[in-house]
Amino acid sequence: MNDSLSPHLDSFLNVLTVEKGLARNTLEAYSRDLNRLVTFLKSRRVRTWKESQALHLRGYLSWLKGRGLAARSIARHVVALRQFYRFLEKEELIAENPVPDFILQRSSRKLPHTLGREEVQSLLNQPDPGTSLGLRDRAMIELLYATGVRVSEIVSLQTHQMNLEGDYVTVRGKGAKVRVIPFGKWAREMVLRYLKEARPKLSRGRASPFIFLTRSGKALTRQAFWKLIRRYALAAGIEKRVTPHTMRHSFATHLLEGGADLRAVQSMLGHADDISTTQIYTHVDSARLKQVHRKYHPRERGEGK
Repeated sequence: MNDSLSPHLDSFLNVLTVEKGLARNTLEAYSRDLNRLVTFLKSRRVRTWKESQALHLRGYLSWLKGRGLAARSIARHVVALRQFYRFLEKEELIAENPVPDFILQRSSRKLPHTLGREEVQSLLNQPDPGTSLGLRDRAMIELLYATGVRVSEIVSLQTHQMNLEGDYVTVRGKGAKVRVIPFGKWAREMVLRYLKEARPKLSRGRASPFIFLTRSGKALTRQAFWKLIRRYALAAGIEKRVTPHTMRHSFATHLLEGGADLRAVQSMLGHADDISTTQIYTHVDSARLKQVHRKYHPRERGEGK
């Protein structure tokens, strides 16, 4: 059977790349999900997108469920499917959109794993600042906890993005959206020390735009930094699974516990325009909210008796 389905996937992904500027990981997820749809349609002898009907797409959803996919994964597949068929309709590759109104099972949102303040401090104490690599690692973890940036954002951080006079960093996140995030004195001091004492040794005299370098003067990879974080967590005796994203969760959680505004945290995390993604962190703050309520609500303060 000739494959007249897959070529349109490439066109769709190219549109997402050029017009929407989606992150590479998001594009890869769309590609995987839609190629799975192509596999399913081929097995049903559907040769073109015009031939695909609502009954095929309902069957596809049932097929996904039968393969044991979680509700959240199925919902992601459906989002990709809907956007793709809108693209086909816009490009007049189909006469009408056959996507039915799927009734999806609501998935229970997993609560993020976070570290306590003492655990964070213990983790920060593990790198040896007496060595170039140790000083680099300490500066990276300090900056990660101070800003809540994603692992991809910190390993790709370049010198022009760091403002050590104004104490802020500018990052380009998902969807190519730029955000400015402040940081405090601890991160500034460690980054300054790293730039002065360690980075010149790691760069070996070669110019590099990246801030955090390997011993060969290249940019650190995401995978390498993941391994570093996990190694330091084990050395600190932290039993829970710790990743760079754990530090991002801890950053958001600790800010909210300290009284930060949810919208401010949303902006620093780069959670686009939907605050619901940020609201997952508010579960940790119920105790503080109760204290605020008891302290400031007029009925709790004894007014009106």
